[in-house]
Amino acid sequence: MTRDPAHPAHPAHPGSGGPDTGPEAVGPRTGPVGPGPLGPAPGPAAPGAVVLREMRWWDIEPVLALERELFPEDAWSPGMFWSELAHARGPGASRRYVVAELPCGSPGGEPPEEPPGEPGRPARRRIVGYAGLAASGGLGDVQTIAAAPDLWGTGLGARLLTELLQHATAFECEEVLLEVRVDNKRAQRLYERFGFEPIGFRRGYYQPGNVDALVMRLRMQGTEING
Repeated sequence: MTRDPAHPAHPAHPGSGGPDTGPEAVGPRTGPVGPGPLGPAPGPAAPGAVVLREMRWWDIEPVLALERELFPEDAWSPGMFWSELAHARGPGASRRYVVAELPCGSPGGEPPEEPPGEPGRPARRRIVGYAGLAASGGLGDVQTIAAAPDLWGTGLGARLLTELLQHATAFECEEVLLEVRVDNKRAQRLYERFGFEPIGFRRGYYQPGNVDALVMRLRMQGTEING
């Protein structure tokens, strides 16, 4: 489900499900991938400096830090990320999670401070975004997608979504679903650019605030994934 920092929502547990009209519906979420109406200006980081790669267990801690910054009222727990990553490898893999990071030396790529109690340790790359996809029975669900505020407006959200859709193709998904707040027009325009179309609503899905979710679907057949 799509959220933005100005409008926090309730935590949607990872999982899949079709469109629904009731507040009890639980499904995937997507997160802030661009500035809202009052969002900050794009940060100094160059989009080309950001590297996308598979998310691993050692990324959970920095991803959680960004998760809690963006969604202080409904952040996913460590266990939710562990559970998702447990299904991301092996012959029966049904998940794909990626992180976006800035290498050391890139503008905005340096961590704010050296890890406490570890003098001389090489600076870690900074995690500036993450995204996840679940796939089952030909259906893909965008579980989460989020970017650091200083990377809003740089195209990182589109890159993350492109990565997920490429893996939806690898999973042989026939269609991909996601939810977005009905009042988040900026995110809706991004998804429409990729070919997503509205198919229904989930009433009162985003809490607190009791805001409806717009369910959007992308039919994969014949879709060119180019961001």
